Amino acid sequence: MLKAYKYRLYPTNEQKEMFAKHFGCVRVVYNWGLAEKKRLYAEEKKSIGNVALTNRMRTELKTQQEWLNQVNSQSLQMSLRNLDSAYTRFFKEKKGFPKFKSKKDNHQSFQCPQFSKVDFENSTLSIVKISDIKIVLHRRFEGNIKTVTISKTASEKYYASILIENNERCKQPVPISEETAIGIDTGIKSFAVCSNGEVFENRHYLKKTIGKLAFLQKRHSRKKRITNENGIKVNSHNREKSRKQIARLHEKISNQRLDYIHKITSKLVNDNQIQTICIEDLHIKGMQRNQNLSQSINDVSIGKFYEILSYKCQWQGINLLKIGRFEPSSKMCSCGAINKELKLSDRKWTCKICGKELDRDLHAADTIKKIALKGKIGQELSKLTLGEIVPVDDRRANDLKSILSLNQEAAMSLA
Repeated sequence: MLKAYKYRLYPTNEQKEMFAKHFGCVRVVYNWGLAEKKRLYAEEKKSIGNVALTNRMRTELKTQQEWLNQVNSQSLQMSLRNLDSAYTRFFKEKKGFPKFKSKKDNHQSFQCPQFSKVDFENSTLSIVKISDIKIVLHRRFEGNIKTVTISKTASEKYYASILIENNERCKQPVPISEETAIGIDTGIKSFAVCSNGEVFENRHYLKKTIGKLAFLQKRHSRKKRITNENGIKVNSHNREKSRKQIARLHEKISNQRLDYIHKITSKLVNDNQIQTICIEDLHIKGMQRNQNLSQSINDVSIGKFYEILSYKCQWQGINLLKIGRFEPSSKMCSCGAINKELKLSDRKWTCKICGKELDRDLHAADTIKKIALKGKIGQELSKLTLGEIVPVDDRRANDLKSILSLNQEAAMSLA
């Protein structure tokens, strides 16, 4: 199993200078590689791979820019490898075209794939060309170090993410059972509502701090910029001091939110009564386009919650099931009726068919569980009738009917 451990670094001034050189050189090589890829495609309609680009970097770029030899050469190669992965991912998964990096970016990092060493007795980390970096080893690990990533935040804090390979293995998932399954409905009013009745409240970390953040940003806008010896405008001492205050506050909000998500996910996956978790496949980017709710949606951080829950379920052998984003989980009653007039402000509603009073979030979690469990039993779909299948979006109704007819024909042919 591959696991990553993140630790805080306290480098000396000389080590900070070497870090800055690595950040700058990696950024230059990345931008050079992206420019070469774009130029070659625009002029000759060709693409250049990672190996060819790395060879050109050694023979051409490092010859012209000799100061690139001051840093770890493998870190430069890793930047081109990351560029090639991002370039390939754009064409395969349509994730977004790679962008040029800037020294003004809030996050700076470089990777060391080999020859890294951690000394637990002296609490030091050694990488190529930088030795004995003071590190806070609050957790021990056992295994082979694969990659060490050195990063710097906007508040000028340094961290080391150590990827290790150990002898552990993920637990094998148990068979899916309705008794040990729960559905989770995420939202803004409540962070997560489980079908077993457990509710995790939304802490609203950004909302509680937005007043202080606005005050600091307003004060920062009044700070002056000065012109340095080269005629370039830079932040004055007071403006830089104000920028760090805002960055530290943003970092605090992010850490609070991440800590809360880790606590919730750990509680869910370590519960002995839960072996299957059912969630929705939400279109989070589409939800963020709502100007009235975008800030609240970002404050909840549903995407990060699903990401952390996914790998923790894999570690603990928990079945994680997802239903489609078009399933009417909140609008559908247990009798099968769909309330198309339901608004986001309606937290409770009454079914017009059966007259049952429903709590929006709790009933949505229970519906997510039912849809996920029925969708998982695809092999037994021919045994069900259309009335027993939970109604879904109209665009998928014909698909269900066609699947039923195909399964029925296959069963008749086998008979």
